[in-house]
Amino acid sequence: MTALLSLSGLTKAYPGVIANDNVSFDIGPGEIHALLGENGAGKSTLVKMIYGLVRPDSGTMMLHGEPYAPPEPRAARASGVAMVFQHFSLFDALTVAENIALGMEDAPDTADLTQRIIDVSGKYGLTIDPFRMVGDLSAGERQRVEIVRCLLQNPKMLIMDEPTSVLTPQEVEVLFHTLRQLSEEGTSILYISHKLDEIKALCEHATILRHGKVVGTCVPKDETAKSMAEMMVGSKLRTPKKHYTRHGAALLELHNLWLKSKDPFGTSLKEVTFNLHEGEVLGVGGVAGNGQDELLLAISGEELTPAHAIQLKGEDIGQLGPNARRERGLLTAPEERLGHAAAPDMSLTENAFLTGAMRQNLTSNGIIKTAATRAFARDIIEQFDVRTPSSENAARSLSGGNLQKFVIGREILQHPEVFVVNQPTWGVDAAAAADIRHAILELAKNGAAVLVISQDLDELMEISDNIAILSEGTLSAPRPAQGITIEQIGLMMGGTEVEHV
Repeated sequence: MTALLSLSGLTKAYPGVIANDNVSFDIGPGEIHALLGENGAGKSTLVKMIYGLVRPDSGTMMLHGEPYAPPEPRAARASGVAMVFQHFSLFDALTVAENIALGMEDAPDTADLTQRIIDVSGKYGLTIDPFRMVGDLSAGERQRVEIVRCLLQNPKMLIMDEPTSVLTPQEVEVLFHTLRQLSEEGTSILYISHKLDEIKALCEHATILRHGKVVGTCVPKDETAKSMAEMMVGSKLRTPKKHYTRHGAALLELHNLWLKSKDPFGTSLKEVTFNLHEGEVLGVGGVAGNGQDELLLAISGEELTPAHAIQLKGEDIGQLGPNARRERGLLTAPEERLGHAAAPDMSLTENAFLTGAMRQNLTSNGIIKTAATRAFARDIIEQFDVRTPSSENAARSLSGGNLQKFVIGREILQHPEVFVVNQPTWGVDAAAAADIRHAILELAKNGAAVLVISQDLDELMEISDNIAILSEGTLSAPRPAQGITIEQIGLMMGGTEVEHV
């Protein structure tokens, strides 16, 4: 069968690193093809070349048997190549139809576009109201908008980057039904995901990148998730093991916490109450946009609350800021790694200093201890396998997964008594995710209390002692993780109460 898209010898280098090194593979018509690789393996650079965001230094591409070298995304779309990015590019204050119109070269009039949105979304099971404000949509509904926008272009090649990271299991089923339908109609799909069980269930073939090179191919249905992960990293995969220990005293207590969101499209917290104990990992699940960011802001001290609403080791801290809470042993890592957890244009050494100055004793009489700060940054890089040429590289120069490892490592190496993290392994490859989860479990084993906010249900099941669900700003009562199923958690995340769990 003639390939729809053929890559031959694609190479792209940046200062200090070869992102793609002589990459070659084919994607057939209607094929769902996985692109696998650990963080920094070169996946993002490769799809950016296919989509016209980056130009290769050497190598060629063929599309429909013709030379293909898009100078910009507009040219890629005109050639029938569309892409759904990991980060949504939507305006909250505009309607679905208005957002879709902005992404079209020659948008039809409103009535025609509205009808086309209804027709296409209905045909592919992605029902969405063209007149709804995007700011009022769930994460799953926002993804539907992105996909419908692509489908209106009648693509023959659809690139999907981590499409299920914010979806419930039920929404994943809908997405997979849509992708299989597109495949049957002849649309090829290049699918990037760190969720290897999904790759196994959905994809026909997989190409594996390591350090920018193609190191192998496989048929996912003939592999296990573990075997594919080990092909990606080139070594055996460490499996985190939960340590069942007796929990100690309550370290962090929230009492009837109310917090009005300052984001006009955010979700206010209502009557949030729980206790987090020594040695406990409490998992908080929920569809994105149900108050996760607000919960972390309240606990970190970035948003103040009534003093008694939050207690740390029996002390009222609701009116204390982040530094005072850090001094007392409460450390946090937010979901947005670039811009919130790390300053993009500052070096890794400088970013290590930002949160580690006090607990790592990185100043003397108001002067930064440069050698100690660099040593702390190098410890993070070494212990958490952060792929970067130097600790002096800017945070924005790292791949998303490597920056995530740096952010998590920076907090864990400060030995928190209470650690609160939002989406600890979002966008992180299987090996790095296993390492981060292992570090979290070791932290709890050594007596820390850990709150993990995550939309990854497998992650919650793997590391949590107890699980609660955040829905529309309200937190359910925590329940033991043992005995609860992924499907039940998924229903609860979707706002459906599940009995007898």
